[in-house]
Amino acid sequence: MNPAENYILKQPEPFKSILLQLQMIIQSAIPELELKYKWKVPYYYYNRNPFCYLNATKKYVDLGFWASAHLEGFDEYLITEKRKVIKSLRYYSVNDIDQELLVSILKELVNVSHKGFWKD
Repeated sequence: MNPAENYILKQPEPFKSILLQLQMIIQSAIPELELKYKWKVPYYYYNRNPFCYLNATKKYVDLGFWASAHLEGFDEYLITEKRKVIKSLRYYSVNDIDQELLVSILKELVNVSHKGFWKD
């Protein structure tokens, strides 16, 4: 088992279930993604570049998006709290996961991932 999968499986409930559900959706939507363990969290890479990460905190799971500065049309769903660039979706339970919204964001991120981290 790789460190990213180990991170997910060692989380307490409900975070473990949230992370497993997100992992399944992410990998089904964009099979080309590579799961690594960077910066002490599971991180997905697309074309060898950071794409998104999964972070379990004490209260929720944060799904952060690397090229989120280039996302348009999703601001009402994305959290920017105390961050300059990275935006995320936040989950407190498995029921919070909107698969259709998540897949839409992931597909848009694939389209803008070549633009990099910062918006010009």
